Amino acid sequence: MLNPQPVPSYLIQSEAVRTRFERLKARETILEVRHLGKRFATPQGECTVLNDISFKTHRREFVCVIGPSGCGKSTLIRILAGLEWPTSGQVLLDGKPVDGPGADRGMVFQGYTLFPWLTVKKNVMFGLKMNGLSRGQAEREALQWLDLVGLSKFTDVYPHQLSGGMKQRVAIARALANRPRILLMDEPFGALDAQTRAKMQAYLLDIWRNIDITIVFITHDLDEAILLADRILVLKANPGEVEELIEVPVPRPREASQITSFEFRATKARLEALIHPPTEIDDGDAVRPQIVRMTDVTDDVE
Repeated sequence: MLNPQPVPSYLIQSEAVRTRFERLKARETILEVRHLGKRFATPQGECTVLNDISFKTHRREFVCVIGPSGCGKSTLIRILAGLEWPTSGQVLLDGKPVDGPGADRGMVFQGYTLFPWLTVKKNVMFGLKMNGLSRGQAEREALQWLDLVGLSKFTDVYPHQLSGGMKQRVAIARALANRPRILLMDEPFGALDAQTRAKMQAYLLDIWRNIDITIVFITHDLDEAILLADRILVLKANPGEVEELIEVPVPRPREASQITSFEFRATKARLEALIHPPTEIDDGDAVRPQIVRMTDVTDDVE
């Protein structure tokens, strides 16, 4: 008889966390990715970026996608947005194939992508008017979303007059104004300083708690993924494939102080082991690089 294996520490969940995941899994599936693949032609031959990616996302779930550089995170989210086409496989939103961009998906990029010649209010109104709303209706909707992201006092200023964090709040309001089923975010806080980034994470969690939205969020920051996500999709590189799908055991509501908790630290240790696995080096074949001292010094640093 086999001895039972211990449950990994990062999967140990409180009763409240287990109940939350049971409720989450009982909700309808919003997004389904089936055996997704993406290949590019290069001068050196065909390159496989994504291979056999499959996962589901439930209504009002927050999923983060992480992985080493070059694993295809941004390619994946662009395919989900309909901005690129897969070589194989399928993306379904509410059971219907994704075959191009649509108002049912909002997209927020790392760059602010705001129209510099339009005010904050008119940036948010732009998509609403394109979807057929009258000027008055679009303005009322835009003001409502700008109030939600805390920018009601900045409706008539231009993007160049805003800080980086405020620009991203406008971008989020613009993406949400069309009331999409899912919000796709490609490292939206990557260019922000640490303090602003922490504030934006808190803003995003507040928004997510208060509206009916499902979020798929690309990040390279492990702390950010654990702080935000219900589940974390870990990709491995060359080609990008699903390494693991982790249920985050950190209780909600989340706050920065939880970074020192056992659940947080155990989850981060697991993510680090997946993304940066220890490499086996044959000492007999290992060759240390030749380091040349470039200056004449009288003391050593070690």
